[in-house]
Amino acid sequence: MGDRVKIRTKPTITIRDYKADGLLGLDRPTGGSVELYIGNGKYFSLILDDVMEVQSDLNLLSIWSDDAAQQLKITVDRDVLGSIVGGAHAQNKGATAGKLSGNLNLGIKGTPVVTVGRQASPPVAGQIEIIDVLLRLGQVLDEQDIPEIGRWVVMPSWAGRMIKQSELRQAYLSGDPVSMLRNGRLGQVDRFTIYVSNLLPSSATDATNFAAGEAPIFAGHAHAITFASQISKVETLRSELTFGNILRGLQVYGFQILDNTALAQAQVIAG
Repeated sequence: MGDRVKIRTKPTITIRDYKADGLLGLDRPTGGSVELYIGNGKYFSLILDDVMEVQSDLNLLSIWSDDAAQQLKITVDRDVLGSIVGGAHAQNKGATAGKLSGNLNLGIKGTPVVTVGRQASPPVAGQIEIIDVLLRLGQVLDEQDIPEIGRWVVMPSWAGRMIKQSELRQAYLSGDPVSMLRNGRLGQVDRFTIYVSNLLPSSATDATNFAAGEAPIFAGHAHAITFASQISKVETLRSELTFGNILRGLQVYGFQILDNTALAQAQVIAG
């Protein structure tokens, strides 16, 4: 904790016109660098009394260690997802998103995109199918010339349910050998690898940016955000204050938005 990681960023390559019998110019690309500060730390500290260990028929320390690892993951994910709110480029969010079009409504606080799944009849005025939200996010990144390979989306679990209810639930439309309703795997939609998370911010955790019922859908490319994590120490030791073993662990990490043009955000609410 307190270390700095130097991250090399990719250069932008210059493309020139070719002329027959002409001389070729040479470039020496030099990418810049960004320093990532490892300034976040989470820990757990538990004690198992000798009396409890003798009376239990389970390996309690092992069980507790597994759960502590899971709780660390949840805590770190919630921290990262909550901290990138509003970090997308101004043209990649809001009611007038789109670098070229400027007319893609991705929603804002108070007037989010009312999102619905596939219905028997077309969505009513003001409602948008979840697939259309993903297509808008894809167009926003297209207009920023973001590469197609390496794109991802993180959406709330209710939005993932709507994806499974869409026409993509049929295996022959999604291109998968087994339908997503059977295996639960959302796979790829419009070049995005889809992730579902229950740890996205909401009005309960971030009332400044979200009204009741609203949630973000983040979309981006692999080079939009960097994250570095390290379990610095997991150890067991005897307690000095009582008869028992202490299990404690420390995780330090850092994250940063490297390229906000490769990050998009939609503000949605379930219709």
